[in-house]
Amino acid sequence: MDQVFAPWRIEWIRREEKNPEVDSCVFCELPERDADRENLIVARSDHAFVMLNNYPYNPGHAMVIPRTHTGEYGDLEDETLLDHARLKQRTFDALTVALEPDGFNAGLNLGDGAGGSIGDHLHTHVVPRWQGDTNFMPVLSDTTVIVEALEETYDRVHDAFAAQDGATVAESDAAVSFE
Repeated sequence: MDQVFAPWRIEWIRREEKNPEVDSCVFCELPERDADRENLIVARSDHAFVMLNNYPYNPGHAMVIPRTHTGEYGDLEDETLLDHARLKQRTFDALTVALEPDGFNAGLNLGDGAGGSIGDHLHTHVVPRWQGDTNFMPVLSDTTVIVEALEETYDRVHDAFAAQDGATVAESDAAVSFE
């Protein structure tokens, strides 16, 4: 197996201020602000919410985030686990309608060594995938090619969530709510 060295990435891993614009946990603070669209929050339920990734791997790269602040999966109560799982289902459905991917990668980065940048508040990544969607750019030049602006992706995914059964939309810039 060939290896590509990227020693400049260690600066990002060891940075002191992970989210300088946020006073505490980004996943605790952003949903409390009255700026869903600005913060890329597309959907909410009682115990979780869906947020588009600010640095997406692919268009539509979303995170389903329980409201409980913990990095330990075993800390989640049953109602939070179920709500989180149901919101993941809705996320797959919305992304399928909005973006028509050929498949998905979904998973959690648990623990300091798992590669996630926010380890103390677990979240599930849902990444839409298309046949042939990656090339040499992310591997050789640490560069991803995003083919759609986040704002356009937000609108498409928001509309797809809004079209689901049980969806409520209070105003155009607010996340879609599910109860």
